Amino acid sequence: MSLRQMEYLVEVVEQESFTRAAEALHVTQSALSHQIKALERTVGGPLLERMTRGVRLTVMGRAYFPHAQLAVRSARQARRAALAAGGAESGELHIATVHSQAVGVLPEVCARWATARPGVRLVLHEYATTEELDEQMARGVADLALGPRPKDWPGPVTVVGQERMVLVVPHGDPLAARESVRLAELADRPWVRCSLEPVVDSRRWLDRECERAGFTPRTAVRTQHSSTAVRMASAGVGVLLTAAHELRGLDCAAVPTDPPWHREITVFSRVEPTGAAAEFTELLRTVGSAELSQDAPM
Repeated sequence: MSLRQMEYLVEVVEQESFTRAAEALHVTQSALSHQIKALERTVGGPLLERMTRGVRLTVMGRAYFPHAQLAVRSARQARRAALAAGGAESGELHIATVHSQAVGVLPEVCARWATARPGVRLVLHEYATTEELDEQMARGVADLALGPRPKDWPGPVTVVGQERMVLVVPHGDPLAARESVRLAELADRPWVRCSLEPVVDSRRWLDRECERAGFTPRTAVRTQHSSTAVRMASAGVGVLLTAAHELRGLDCAAVPTDPPWHREITVFSRVEPTGAAAEFTELLRTVGSAELSQDAPM
């Protein structure tokens, strides 16, 4: 089997269509089908099930696909790294992150990058949860990832800043004028919960700390994205714990916790960053750390 054949398979699965995959690969559908069939002969069985609308992996395909995907992504990363190390002034840099970092930290960093390195295009991969981010990075989706420190990560990890966590309430809420709030004071309050809540030692920080304060938080609504959660809390649906930098420009009040709580934000990768990847990491250490430390609306 060849890397090109694996690349064809990955494209078909990710595009969910032979037609779209052929267009993306700039080959004919017949040539694409021929290479997929050749790969299936080599593997010893069908990898794809052709359906009326699209395709799906067979049982054998589901076992084979993650390995093919990693091989293809690793080869692409290797090529980008080699070009960057060789001083190439063009190309792509793939960045993976969770939604809250994409909207709260990366805009300013990406703007600086576009001015400094206009020839190196950034490709952003956003995920709803840190678990999904870590899993996709392990599969080689991007050159760098930005997010909370991953658990048991085997590759390089660089700290680029700390998020200050705050409680979000509407301006008219009695808590809005407070300098800080202890969680024990919120035992009777409903909460807005988000998939991107901080996790410490495999447990959500809010659940652990509320338990220590003597109560279980009552959930009013649960969201996938932090931006949705912030708007729910701003409307008075419930109290939200989130990073202060996510609230800039929004009409809500942010109240620090007592004691204050921060979350470490890192850049991590499968191999040591070089060239453009190393430059972007350093930019995150300077611009990104300043973005993370900015105050939220009070």
